[in-house]
Amino acid sequence: MFDSLDETMKHDAEKETTPRERILRYVVTAVISIVVVGGLLLSIRLLE
Repeated sequence: MFDSLDETMKHDAEKETTPRERILRYVVTAVISIVVVGGLLLSIRLLE
């Protein structure tokens, strides 16, 4: 009866997104993370 806000938001998110959209979101997040970390590592190596 008294769901927490977190549980309600998770339940609503599951209704709004398809599994394909969720996977795509994770893939895009991973690619962006790799590019950012790679850019930082490259800039550090160029400064040496």
